[in-house]
Parts: sequence; C-alpha cells; structure tokens
Amino acid sequence: MEIDSLKKEFQRFFPGKPQIFRAPGRVNLIGEHTDYNDGFVMPAAIDFHTWVALAPRSDSTVNIRSESFADTVSVDLKNSFAAAHTWSDYVFGVLDQIRRAGLPLTGADILIHGEVPMGAGLSSSAAIEVATGLAVLEAQHAGSLHAQSVDRTQLALLCQRAENEFVGMRCGIMDQFISCHGRRNHALMLDCRTLEFKLLPMPPEARMVICNTMVKHQHASGEYNQRRAACEEGVRILKQHLPSIRALRDVNLEQLDKYSDTIPGMVYRRCRHVITENDRVQQAASMLQAGDLKAFGILMGESHASLRDDYEVSCRELDIMVELANQQPGIYGARMTGGGFGGCTINLVAAARAENFRENVAAAYEQATGLKPQVFISSAADGASRVA
Repeated sequence: MEIDSLKKEFQRFFPGKPQIFRAPGRVNLIGEHTDYNDGFVMPAAIDFHTWVALAPRSDSTVNIRSESFADTVSVDLKNSFAAAHTWSDYVFGVLDQIRRAGLPLTGADILIHGEVPMGAGLSSSAAIEVATGLAVLEAQHAGSLHAQSVDRTQLALLCQRAENEFVGMRCGIMDQFISCHGRRNHALMLDCRTLEFKLLPMPPEARMVICNTMVKHQHASGEYNQRRAACEEGVRILKQHLPSIRALRDVNLEQLDKYSDTIPGMVYRRCRHVITENDRVQQAASMLQAGDLKAFGILMGESHASLRDDYEVSCRELDIMVELANQQPGIYGARMTGGGFGGCTINLVAAARAENFRENVAAAYEQATGLKPQVFISSAADGASRVA
C-alpha cells in the first residue's frame, strides 16, 4: 500500500488531511474453534492489512467509503444504529460499541482500503473492526498533550462485541486480539478466558505459507453458530455431572468419555475436538519454544484431522490442499485455518523450500480441482498501528 496514494484517494471524496491507520489479518497456527469455549489459541498476525484514512469532522456525521464497494454510507452519531447486513455493519458496530462504552466519539470522514482477502478465513472482518476502532479513538486526540494510547485489549473486546451483537456472528476473541496485539516474527498463545498471552518467537528457519482454496461455502456462517450451540449443549449436559465447570476448557477427555453415554453422538464429537485441541495448543507452545518444528507439525496434522472428522468444518478443497502440502519437501505441518468450509490452509515450511512449495502446491491444486489458488508466503506481523 502506497500511503500517498491512499491519501490522494481520500481527498477525491472528502476534505481535510487524513491520518492513516492499519490493522492486520491473521492465521491461526493451531487452536481452532477453541476461543469461544474459553480455551487456548495460537494465532499470528500476517502482512496483509486493512488500511483506514480518517479525518475528524466538527459535526456528528460519520461518512464511510470502502475502495472495495461503490457507495458511501453515512450516519449521525446522535441517532441509533441499525444493522444493514452489508460490509458497513463491521464499522458501525464498532462505533456503536465505542459509544456504549462511554468513550469520546466525534464525526469523521473515513476511507477504507482492504488487502486481507475477504471470505478466505484470514479475518478481514476483525481487521476492518480494529483498524476503524483504533482510528476513531486515536485520531480525535492527535497532537493533544493529553492524548493516551488506546488500550489494545479493551479495543479487541469492543470489536468482538460489535461482531457478536451488531453483526450477529458469535465469534470468540482471537481474531480481534491478535489484530491488536500481534508482534513481528512472533506467534501469540492466548488464554481466551483470562486474556493472558505469551509471545512465542517463530523459528527463522521456517516460513508461514498460506494457501487460499478460493472457495467459501455459503453455509459457513450458520454452521459456525451451530458448532457453538453444540458446545454449549455439551457443557449444559456435563454440568449435571461436573457442576463446577464453566466451559469445555474445564473438561478433560477422561471426564468426557466417562459421561459420553449421556451426550448425543454429534455433540460428543464437537466436544472431543475442543478438548483435544486445547491440549494440542499447549503442547505446541512447548514445541515452538523448544524449536521442535517436526513435533509442532505433527500437532498441526492432528488438529486438521480433528477439525475434519470430529468438528466437521473442513471440506473437499481444504482436505486436498492439506494432502498436497504434506507431499512436498520441506513441509513441517499443514492444516486448515479459520472457521472452515473453505478459505485457507496454513503451512509451516522450511524457509529454503518455501518458494518451491508455493509453486508445486499451486500447480497440483489447480490440476486436482480446476481452481487457481492464491498462495502467500508471510512473516508474522505487528498488530494495529497508526502509520506515520
């Protein structure tokens, strides 16, 4: 992204000199569908961002334009907001939560430029939420002697609530948290209950390779909410035997198996995935700290199998992409990443083999499916920031 180009584009539509902010998308190395179960996750921010150019206004009007869509959408902060079921809900939902939190909010002109592929499972929604939230909170105090940096955990929570309550997607905290707290060349292990986190250096001999299958099955959103409901049903049943539990985070596999005859088969499998996945994340953190990429990769493969068989959120295209990756020289581990039903895989690959891996997997996937994938090599990136 050329910052001068974004500023010039802003001034085609709005007066004033904009400030520039950005927030990254993410991949999740391991720990899928555990965040809304108070569990553990290990995401990394990626070098694909949503950029926001913003100039404060003197009135209460907010005008928002995205380079990805043709229309400019406006609201008056004096009025209540209603979801329009379009891209703008991610922005207005954040504004609504900032206002509800009692934080200062003034009118603004906003232009959004997105690099994070939409519908690919790389959390373009969290990137737009975090970039917009950071921009509206920081820009109005630019140059003030009393300006304070935005609390990144508070921002992540506001953005999560926007998606839960305004957009209607019952996501966990992971996507917004890593977009706020990412660190270059580090993965982040997050405890989604306490929000305590640990930064884990990514070994320099490995690269993250992201393979976009170029499919996103239309039922993904509804299926996501169904998976969450199944986990909640599992907790409801298990609480009859284990009254102290609050979430699947508090259950081990031995306890689940002990009471399996009281749990419907589908609910049992959903719970088994979450419980075993939490264990895998904690093991993976130890392996990453020890630099044992081979063991880390084995855990990635076990994660994908569990997502495919127990949680049933994979699909033919994701499975093909993982199978092809596992045939390549230099592969440590491969798995789907994101909510599932299409989107991307994340692959940990020896740095010296990454370019050949990209070429080979892209060609083999196109031959197998007729679809031309996008394959990116990315380092772990920093979280959201103002851009000088």
